[in-house]
Amino acid sequence: QVHLVESGGGTVQAGESLRLSCAASGRTFSRYYMGWFRQAPGKEREFVARITWSGGRTYYADSVKGRFTISRDNAKNMVYLQMANLNPEDTAVYYCAASSGLNVGPRLDEYDYWGQGTQVTVSS
Repeated sequence: QVHLVESGGGTVQAGESLRLSCAASGRTFSRYYMGWFRQAPGKEREFVARITWSGGRTYYADSVKGRFTISRDNAKNMVYLQMANLNPEDTAVYYCAASSGLNVGPRLDEYDYWGQGTQVTVSS
């Protein structure tokens, strides 16, 4: 069982940066692939980024590649999403997710646990 709590959301202007954090409970955090997803108003939830157990490999949606960076600190049971050069299209509720699977990708159904989300709003 993993309990996830996101934080760090807020309102920023276009071009600014923001870092989201996700705190995870559970002693087996390092055994989970971790992902970030987002859901804009009126749209389906979409994949943003994923990181492997050790943090050695990452995977990004094309829309955020080069601007967002996912990382994790297994000693602190934390995963982060550093977001740079934000634009209004990045406005959404951002969710942290955990998967006990192998070779996990961008599908929502690959993830077992979800946080409650944190709002990110980017104004132009």
